[in-house]
Amino acid sequence: MSDAGTITPETQIKELTEKLEEETDRLLKLYSAYEQQEAELRDTKAEVEVLEKEIVEREIEKESLEALLTEKDARIRDLEMKASKSSKQVEHLEPELQKMEEKFSREKDRLGKVFSIAEELDNDLRLAVVELSTRDEWYMAHMSLFEDLNKAIKRRYEMIEAAAEAERQSQHMGRAITERMEEMVEARAAEMTLEEATDIETTEAENISPATEEESTTEEESDDDDWNWSEQVLLGVMEKNGITDRDAFVEFAKSYDMDGNKYLKGSELGAAAVDFVAKDAPAEEESDDGISLEEPAAEEPVAEESSSDGAKEPEVVWRNSGDTE
Repeated sequence: MSDAGTITPETQIKELTEKLEEETDRLLKLYSAYEQQEAELRDTKAEVEVLEKEIVEREIEKESLEALLTEKDARIRDLEMKASKSSKQVEHLEPELQKMEEKFSREKDRLGKVFSIAEELDNDLRLAVVELSTRDEWYMAHMSLFEDLNKAIKRRYEMIEAAAEAERQSQHMGRAITERMEEMVEARAAEMTLEEATDIETTEAENISPATEEESTTEEESDDDDWNWSEQVLLGVMEKNGITDRDAFVEFAKSYDMDGNKYLKGSELGAAAVDFVAKDAPAEEESDDGISLEEPAAEEPVAEESSSDGAKEPEVVWRNSGDTE
């Protein structure tokens, strides 16, 4: 009480003022600390949000990295498989590589040789180009002479061709004239044979009986088989070549029917007579008496009408001469 009695209001106010100031300072400090804590809290929340975002991003990165690692593992396995296969292939391809290296070395040598040859050819080509240019200049300087020479050569060939064509035409005309003359001779011989056959038929009709004519006709048809010829031409060819065996010569001449018409022309009989005489020539040289004995025997049928050969000949002549027309 004594103390309270001694404290004056002013002192109390002063103390209270001091306390108020102290409390105010404390409150200000607390408020500033609160504000600081609040600011720190906001910063902390912001950091938490940032960290949460970072965590999400890290999770995404983690997942992507895991996918990449999985893919890389797969690629590594594939690469390891390929590497193993490649190693096996290398083991198998090493001998081939050695062979290719040998081939490469050989081809390299060949290429070197080819290159040297190409250089030589290039040099030769250059020389040839120079020679050709010089030759062209010379040709252009003397071109008129070559043109005149070319015209002269063409004129020469034209003259040769004209002369050859004229000679061919002359030969063709000569062959045509010869063939025409042969046809005229054969036609004339056929006409003459027809007339002689008519006379012989008249003579034989008077001397030979009808029965003999029928027998001779039948025998002649069976012997000759429709072979025809000019009797006059046949006799002329036989007389010219000294042939006496008529039947043998006719059989021999049948193989010379070149056109196959069973008609013996004068040219075919002539060729057959030459070969027939040449065939019989060795036999005639060995025996000279054979000719004198055969000739009378060949002439007998002409004179004897009673013999069978003599009866056949007129019929043969008449039938052959009639077919020639």
